[in-house]
Amino acid sequence: MISKNSIKLIKSLEKKKFRDEYSLFVAEGDKCVSELLKYFDCHSLYATKEWIAERKTAANIEINEISADELQRASLLKNPKDVIAIFHKLHRQTSRNELTKSLSVVLDEIQDPGNLGTIIRLADWFGIENILCSHDTADIYNPKTVQATMGALGRVNVTYCDLETMIKDMPEGFPVYGTFLEGENIYSSELTGNGFIVMGNEGNGISEKISRLVTKKIHIPNYPAGRQTSESLNVAIATSIVCAEFRRRMS
Repeated sequence: MISKNSIKLIKSLEKKKFRDEYSLFVAEGDKCVSELLKYFDCHSLYATKEWIAERKTAANIEINEISADELQRASLLKNPKDVIAIFHKLHRQTSRNELTKSLSVVLDEIQDPGNLGTIIRLADWFGIENILCSHDTADIYNPKTVQATMGALGRVNVTYCDLETMIKDMPEGFPVYGTFLEGENIYSSELTGNGFIVMGNEGNGISEKISRLVTKKIHIPNYPAGRQTSESLNVAIATSIVCAEFRRRMS
């Protein structure tokens, strides 16, 4: 059974101000919840009888059994999926030394929560452990972002910071890549095993102040050259192509 106050809490966590106030967030569905249970402290968990019977991995968590009707009332999804969990947020920090040695994704004003979640998931796939976000990038704990990560949120360290200050603080000569229409063909560009990969806003691209700090402009060419195509790629798709090419060079 789930109380009215618990439903009220779940519904409130759809808004950032309450996620920040309570330092909590919501996840739904077997895959997402099961993965996040490995990395985040669980505040409360509500699941159907069927989910409880099948998921022995959650045996150490106090589970509240709820009916399908209760799940429907509590869920933030149109089609609820057996389990809802409330987790405590993590407050992580990334060291400059760690960033210097690795490949990181830098997100400049990404607005769509689904895009952000997909980028976190693909970073996890490509073994990119750190993502740096501008303060005006979407919230990683937005329910839509959390769902899109499919649990990858627990394995990728996402830090919000002043990007301009962060980039300027890196050692001289540190590679900062950015995607631009006038950039060099990524498939013929020299790519390094460490550095920042900057991806910009869905509509406006990389902001002017961050563009000035990019040391290597790259471009994903359309095919065949000169053919009229879509104006641009979705930022999550573009990020996946860029990350795949960086990792291909390391194989």
